[in-house]
Amino acid sequence: MGDREEDGVTRRNFFSTVGKSVAVGVGAVATAAAGTTAAEAAEGPAGDLYRETDHVKKVYELSRF
Repeated sequence: MGDREEDGVTRRNFFSTVGKSVAVGVGAVATAAAGTTAAEAAEGPAGDLYRETDHVKKVYELSRF
């Protein structure tokens, strides 16, 4: 098995390349999502999506926001 030399992509190289590609893709999506979230946060809360209830106030109090 170990003495045989194959042409083209080996299984180990294939999975290594796929793993690296997935990692880069996840990083790109995370970066894009973080940019969108920061832009939305700059605009402030929108309408009925944000309500400062007692539960939210308690979280702010405990986390010292």
